[in-house]
Amino acid sequence: IFYKKVLADERIKHFFDGVDLGRLAEHQRRFLAYAFGGPANYTGGTMRKAHEALVARGLNDTHFNAVVENLAATLKELGVADDLIDEVALVAESVRPDVLGQ
Repeated sequence: IFYKKVLADERIKHFFDGVDLGRLAEHQRRFLAYAFGGPANYTGGTMRKAHEALVARGLNDTHFNAVVENLAATLKELGVADDLIDEVALVAESVRPDVLGQ
């Protein structure tokens, strides 16, 4: 559901051209599980390194906000409690500087 929303969002869909969404979804799932105290199965690089090329293509706060909005809308649609959605938003905010190379 999340990636359908992202790919339909004119603000950010161009960043996902040519991306293996299955691989990306699994990578994101592992990162979120790790971020929320689950098993440490996240083996990706740093957020800064992982998003470096996107920053070079213009990734900025507006795009980051769009991703967070789509994630929150997806979680709401799936019936996730508002307090948990707020926690997800806090985790996202905690990585904003690294994702955007700030």
